[in-house]
Amino acid sequence: MSDPTSSPRWADVAAADPVGPEGVHARVRVTPDRDLNREGDYVLYWMTSARRLHWNHALDRALAWCVESDRPLVILEALRAGYDFASHRLHRFVMDGMAEKVAAPLPRGVTYFPYVETSTGSGAGLLETLMEKAVVVVGDDFPTFFLPNMLAAAAARSPVRLEVVDGNGLLPMRLPGKAYPSAYHFRRFLQKSLPDWLDLGPESDPFTGWTPRSPAALPESVDRRWPPARSDQLLSPSFLADLPIDPGVAPVPYAGGEEPGARLLDRFLRERLPRYAQDGNHPDREAVSQLSPYLHFGHVSAYQVFAGVAGAEGWTPLRLGEDASGKREGWWGMGESAEAFLEQLITWRELGFNMSYNQPGHREFKSLPDWARATLGEHREDPRAPQYDKSAFEAAETHDPVWNAAQRELLTSGRIHNYLRMLWGKKILEWSESPETALTTMLELNDRFAVDGRDPNSYSGIFWILGRYDRPWPERAVYGKVRSMSSERTRKKVDLENWLEEHGG
Repeated sequence: MSDPTSSPRWADVAAADPVGPEGVHARVRVTPDRDLNREGDYVLYWMTSARRLHWNHALDRALAWCVESDRPLVILEALRAGYDFASHRLHRFVMDGMAEKVAAPLPRGVTYFPYVETSTGSGAGLLETLMEKAVVVVGDDFPTFFLPNMLAAAAARSPVRLEVVDGNGLLPMRLPGKAYPSAYHFRRFLQKSLPDWLDLGPESDPFTGWTPRSPAALPESVDRRWPPARSDQLLSPSFLADLPIDPGVAPVPYAGGEEPGARLLDRFLRERLPRYAQDGNHPDREAVSQLSPYLHFGHVSAYQVFAGVAGAEGWTPLRLGEDASGKREGWWGMGESAEAFLEQLITWRELGFNMSYNQPGHREFKSLPDWARATLGEHREDPRAPQYDKSAFEAAETHDPVWNAAQRELLTSGRIHNYLRMLWGKKILEWSESPETALTTMLELNDRFAVDGRDPNSYSGIFWILGRYDRPWPERAVYGKVRSMSSERTRKKVDLENWLEEHGG
C-alpha cells in the first residue's frame, strides 16, 4: 500500500494560511500545485472517514472556507461497492448514519448529498464533476485500508486545491514524525506534546453562528447520472439486498450513526466508566465502552469521547501531572478508571495511527520487530497440534469452547470483547501452519467480520499478537519468545461464564 504522506503531491499547509483556527495546520495536507477557484459556486466537503456533523475538524475547515469565500457548503458522502470486504454488515452500519444525516435539520446553504453505488463503479466521475464547480475541496485524512490510495488518486485528478484534514485523534498524526516502537515511548511523547492540543478540539456544534446562504446549484448532470440516495432507500432491507456486496456477512444487531454512538457514550459514562479499571477485563461484568465501531466509521469523535470523560470526572487541564516520564497512572490527574480508559482511547488507539501513518507496510509480516520475526522463524518447524485452516477458524470449529465463543461473537455481533480478542489472536498463531498464515487469517477475519476492522487500532492489536509493541518473554514451543496465552488461564483469570453461555453455541 502506498502512503500519500510521502507523495510529492502533498504538502503541509503553510503557517500563514488565512483559514482556520491557530494550530489547525498540523492537521491539514494540501495538493501543492492546485489553486483555489475563486469563481467556484460552493465549498465541497468530501466526507469519507469522519462521517459526522459534529466534533469534526474537516467540517470545521470546510465551514471556515465557506466564511472566507462567502459560499454555501456541499457535503458529499459516497459509499462504494467495490472495496475489499464490502458487505451487508458494513454497508448497513454506514447507511444508518447516512439516513440520519438526510433527516438532520441542516441550515440553509448546507447541502448533504448521499450517494450509494448500486453497481460497482457506478459512482465514477461524481467527485470529479462536483470538484469542477468547487472553490476548494476538503476531505478526511485516514492512514490505512484503501483510503490513502483513493485520496492520492483524487489529488491527481482535482482541478482545484484539495485539502485533507486529520480528525482521527487528539494529537495530529504527522506531529511525532516517526513510528514509535512501544506504548511507553509513545506515551512519553504524548505527555510532553498533548497539553498543547487539548483545547484545540473541533466544534461540538459547528453550525452555530452560520449565516444562511442560498443553497448550492449543483451541475445538472449530477442528479440525473448519480441520484442521491433517499432516506427510505438507505433504511430499506430490499435496497441493501440488491447491492453488489457480500450478503453472507449479515448486519449487526445495533445501529450505526451519531445518535446511537452518542447514546452509547452516555451510557458508558454513567454506568460503566466508574468500574472500568476493575471490571473492564471481565466479559460478564460488561464494563467496556463498545465505541470502537463508531470511532472507526467516524460517527463518534475521539475528542467527543475525551470531553465526555473529562466532564464525568469534573476535570480541567490544571490537574495534568508534570512528570512526563511515560508512567501509565497519575499523569492525567483523573480517577483510576478514567485513566485506564484514556490509556486505551489515546495511548493505544493513537499508537496504531502513528504506525499506520509512518509505516506504509504496517500490515505486512516484515513490519514486525526484528526479535519477533527471528524467534517466530526459529520455531517455524515446531509441531502444531491441533492445526486448523482458515475455513475451520471462520466457522468456529476448533476444539476450544472459549476460542469458538470469541469467534461466534465476532460472527454475530461484529466485535469481540477486548480481553478475549487477545486470546483469539494468540490461539490462531498457535494453531496455524506458520506465523505468516496466522497473520493472513487474523487480518481476513478481522477485516471481513469486525465492524471496527480495517482500522489502525485493530491492526495494532493483531500485530501485538505477533510481538509488535511487546517485549521478549520466556521461550516456549511455537511462540518462541512472543507472549503466549491459554484458554485455561483465561477462564481462571476473568469472569466469562455468562459470556460463554451467550456465545458458546
